[in-house]
Amino acid sequence: MNWHQLKIEEVFKQTASSEAGLSASEAKHRLHKVGPNELKEGKKKTIGAMLLVQFKDVMILILLAAAIVSGIIGDLTDTIVILIIVILNAVIGFFQEYRAEKAMEALKQMAIVQAQAMRDNNITTLPATELVPGDIVSLEAGSAVPADLRIVESNNLKIEEAALTGESVAVDKISDVLEEESLPIGDRKNLAFKGTFVANGRGKGVVIATGMKTELGRIAKMLQESETLTPLQQRMASFGKKLSVLVLILCILFFIAGWLRGEDIVKMVLTSISLAVAAIPEALPAVITISLALAAKRMIRLNSLIRKLPAVETLGSVSYICTDKTGTLTKNKMHVEEVFVDEKLYLHEEFNKLKDDEHGNLLLHAFALNNDAVEDDQKKIKGDSTEIAFMEMAKEQDIHAEKWPRIAEIPFDSDRKLMTTFHEHDDKIISFTKGAPDVLLKGCKKADSNELLKKVDEMASKGLRVLGFAFRYWNEKPKDPKSETHETDLEFLGLAGIIDPPREEVIEAVAQCKTAGIIAVMITGDHPLTAKNIAERIGILNNKKDLVITGQELASLEEDSFQSKVEKIKVYARVSPEQKLQIVKTLQEKGHYVAMTGDGVNDAPSLKRANIGIAMGITGTDVSKEAAHMILLDDNFSTIVKAVREGRRIYDNILKFIKFLMTTNSSEILTLLLGPLIGLPVALLPIHILWINLVSDGLPAISLSFEKAEKDIMKRPPRPPQQTVFAEGRGLHMIWVGILMAGIALSLQGWAIRNDMPWQTMVFNFLCLSQMGHVLAIRSEKQSFFSIGLFSNKLLIGSVMITLLLQIAITYIPFLQSVFKTESLTLYEFVLVGVGSVLIFAAVEIEKMVKRKKEDH
Repeated sequence: MNWHQLKIEEVFKQTASSEAGLSASEAKHRLHKVGPNELKEGKKKTIGAMLLVQFKDVMILILLAAAIVSGIIGDLTDTIVILIIVILNAVIGFFQEYRAEKAMEALKQMAIVQAQAMRDNNITTLPATELVPGDIVSLEAGSAVPADLRIVESNNLKIEEAALTGESVAVDKISDVLEEESLPIGDRKNLAFKGTFVANGRGKGVVIATGMKTELGRIAKMLQESETLTPLQQRMASFGKKLSVLVLILCILFFIAGWLRGEDIVKMVLTSISLAVAAIPEALPAVITISLALAAKRMIRLNSLIRKLPAVETLGSVSYICTDKTGTLTKNKMHVEEVFVDEKLYLHEEFNKLKDDEHGNLLLHAFALNNDAVEDDQKKIKGDSTEIAFMEMAKEQDIHAEKWPRIAEIPFDSDRKLMTTFHEHDDKIISFTKGAPDVLLKGCKKADSNELLKKVDEMASKGLRVLGFAFRYWNEKPKDPKSETHETDLEFLGLAGIIDPPREEVIEAVAQCKTAGIIAVMITGDHPLTAKNIAERIGILNNKKDLVITGQELASLEEDSFQSKVEKIKVYARVSPEQKLQIVKTLQEKGHYVAMTGDGVNDAPSLKRANIGIAMGITGTDVSKEAAHMILLDDNFSTIVKAVREGRRIYDNILKFIKFLMTTNSSEILTLLLGPLIGLPVALLPIHILWINLVSDGLPAISLSFEKAEKDIMKRPPRPPQQTVFAEGRGLHMIWVGILMAGIALSLQGWAIRNDMPWQTMVFNFLCLSQMGHVLAIRSEKQSFFSIGLFSNKLLIGSVMITLLLQIAITYIPFLQSVFKTESLTLYEFVLVGVGSVLIFAAVEIEKMVKRKKEDH
């Protein structure tokens, strides 16, 4: 129903109501029929269900099976260690999901208010949840709008709709019919919406929608959409499935081969478990979570608060940043940019010349005097954003309003679009009138309206909001000033163009985005011309092929047409919440990872759906913060770019420790598989493998997350979403280094058996120490270990030293020897193991040297 197009009588007819409102009995009957005026939640996940989901992963199920079989055979140490790993992993996952369920609750809290409604011909205060369609509701300054209303009476009524529409200026509400059919929410000036606030004046409205049928309710419904998986979650899920299948095949083949050779069944079961444990990187989920948590802590220093941990690495894959304009790209503060007086245009840096011109000086006084903004005790100017801009400019030019006392006024109203104030000065009485130039010029004498209106259009085409000023001298103080008498025969004074200007640092941030292959797109509730002007000034629009589109134009586009244009559109103006969601989904369907900023309730669905939703810390509503993955503490676009840089660094480091952990696993698998095939006993016990996978790998892997960013981090495009963790030579590295480690391990095993040495402990120590050599060599993808410096990551060096000491402890302390089934090594045997490990370090350094030489050529 297009309520804004209906006459008030028609609205009463449709809602079966009247100016007297409803009777209490009729309201009760309707409440029973339509239900309470509240937001309903989608099907809530129970805590039990959220916990169970954590055990659905195939890798986790294989580990659980391994733990059960180990327990049955009697090896309780392995069972306990595996179960601890699985439970820790589940708890971390559960907390992530539990926090995501909170967004809807914040939306419900926002909607709880009291309302004043006409019941049985009396004004009654009642909970807003009891309102029904047809109720007549009174609105006054400071009150929340309790349901969607069609305005039937407006006395200078202004409603703050920023939370719903993103529009920063309060909207003047009217009761007249609006002709146009498909108006955006922000332009439906005869409607008021649930969840918005009355900024000024008073009025009445008839309830046209309650609960989930309101605009706020539609947003709540969209909030119940599912969230998307992060790039790493998608890659790890696919990697986990493939790895699990491989593990099962290897274990079955290994068991069958041993059984056919007549090996002991129990021993073969234990070795198959060892293989399963060796192939699964148990430390990986914990290492990723810990490194993301550490990165999140670091990001607070960059004014970014991470609410959902995977968001850290998602930032590294972002290819589109869809950003709000007001406050994020701009200063969120109106500012006078151009003044036109006596056929001359003055720019901001020339305003000091205005005082030298008679009309210019008078105009500066009009800025200060025809103004309701006030200065508080802290010298801070408070009031309407437009009036603050004029007052600040007058103060900059040292204009003193106190010498011109106000003696009368005709307040602004939305029908006249004018405001007039009367002042006494030098025994004269002068009035200043300001307002919409087209209306003001009708009351001016001797003004060339056509030429001036052309100038207005020219200024407006730059995205400026243009106001006109006029004055008139009077012989006596007006007793009862009226518009018909006192806003005619005026002398035109000048025009002023105001705008919310861009932040200085944003221009550099947008340029950085381009270098990094990230496309910045502006989505705003503002006027298309203003949006275009700001987008051109900061570099979002700098190509003739870049498009600007309004919400109305977007609504008329077919889905296929929008799909083909979406990557060319750089500015969206006057868009609805559904359209924001549509933009995000379409970009995602095109294979992009989308970051979306927002502060209003209307932004919550698209924030939740985006790959990374970014809420505003200063201006953001609780609802948007709950739905977002990350909160900008300073509401600044350039902070997003710093966060993207940090996201790329952390993702690079995650790839490094996946490479590190998977190389370990491939060396263990090959050592276990190939040993028996060449007539050697099984080299490692399950407890050895768990130690290598968790302790020897875990500590250095976490320290890798502190590695500094590679030099070209913001000069390369985002990683393609479909790129696997094995791309860019990582998979090949895991295989050849794994083969080298297994080759040295088996050679060492054979040699130690022939020379009657503790071969199992030597192989165990070699695999642990070779990890230390490996981790030092892969700190950078291309640079040599020696060029990045030994102590550029002190934590990594520290964790390598700790791992070395722990390895010595389990090799030489008697109590630990019995737990880990190890024997003491002589100095000669330990040095031999160390030399083998150094070979791994040297081989990887040679690989990087070859890479560098290839790039140089």
